[in-house]
Amino acid sequence: MTPEPDGTDASRRHWLTRNVKVLSGVSLAQDAASELMYPLLPVLLTTTLGAPAAVVGLVEGVAEGVAAALKYVSGRLSDRVGRKPAILAGYGLAAMGKVVVAAATVWGAVLLGRVVDRIGKGIRGAPRDALLADGVPPASLGRAFGFHRAADTVGAVIGPLLGLAILTATGGDVRTALWIAVVPAVLSVGLVLLVREGRHARRPQPAADRASTGGALPSRVRVLAAVLGLFALVNFPDALILLRLTEVGFGPAALMGAYALFNLANAAIAYPAGALSDRWPRSRVYALGLACFAIGYVGLGLVDSPALAVLLLIAYGGFAGITEGVGRAWISALSPAPVRGHAQGLFQALGGAGILVAGLWAGLTWEAGPGNGVVPLLISGSVAAVAAVGLAMFGRALDPEAPRD
Repeated sequence: MTPEPDGTDASRRHWLTRNVKVLSGVSLAQDAASELMYPLLPVLLTTTLGAPAAVVGLVEGVAEGVAAALKYVSGRLSDRVGRKPAILAGYGLAAMGKVVVAAATVWGAVLLGRVVDRIGKGIRGAPRDALLADGVPPASLGRAFGFHRAADTVGAVIGPLLGLAILTATGGDVRTALWIAVVPAVLSVGLVLLVREGRHARRPQPAADRASTGGALPSRVRVLAAVLGLFALVNFPDALILLRLTEVGFGPAALMGAYALFNLANAAIAYPAGALSDRWPRSRVYALGLACFAIGYVGLGLVDSPALAVLLLIAYGGFAGITEGVGRAWISALSPAPVRGHAQGLFQALGGAGILVAGLWAGLTWEAGPGNGVVPLLISGSVAAVAAVGLAMFGRALDPEAPRD
């Protein structure tokens, strides 16, 4: 049967492929495990096992740096040898890392588990997103990535809420909660086995196919990855946002609740933003996300009211919900299938490296001026506001020329 042209209504209905559904389930399960475990790690490390905070911060930074580098390498490699093996290895390592953390009796083992977990994340990200895009009509890539992002973030809502329920039921037994987090992590590995990869993707790409792409990524892909990577230099890790909340009066329970609201806002907007990017220029939809970032960061830098901080955190959740799916769809739309893993790897590696650098400079300036993170929040928010205006005005040159309604 001859496929209908991309952009038709019938073509749009075929975006929810088997792989989109399975990989969304994989990410939901893995993120539920990660976000159940993540808020408990500081308690386990510093209170239970006596880890010094300086060593924890150093190893987390090293793990993030390794993950960023692996995203590029695994993305390129998946274009040649297939995507599913890298996805399976990445989720398998993440589950193994969580087992190591749950079983740890010394803080060094916890840190080892975190490194293994982050390495797994670095390996799986680019091949997964490349495979997710395979078989999806170009005019519906925003929907596919938005759906996946929404499922991923629903897991991030389930995780901390499940953790809170477990701690309540067990009288604060952190170890039990950590072992329960292993269950959805292992489930995510099993779900990967249901992914189907086309024969053309499992084989090494013939020289003729690679030559048809010019032997390298299209220039617009490189420029877009670089532009968005530069913005990542002011997008510091969310752990610092949570630190800011503690400084305006949030206790542990309120912090976990606020974090769940942030993830809920993220999940709620992800699919609508992705669908909108299939109809509007992706540069302008992405600019809306940057505007949410600017509002969240500048507002959190200025307010001292916990109630206002919650509203601003929800607005900031709009940034993550809009940009993560739309950015990956944007890169995929500009990338020929034979180099899609390479493209996703470059994009995600530059973003990860930028966030690592942002965390360093934000941490160093956290107590500058009035302190409590005001200076880095205002700097980053102001840069985001300028970037949002610039992308809305001049970003059309980087948009794919796909059919629009």
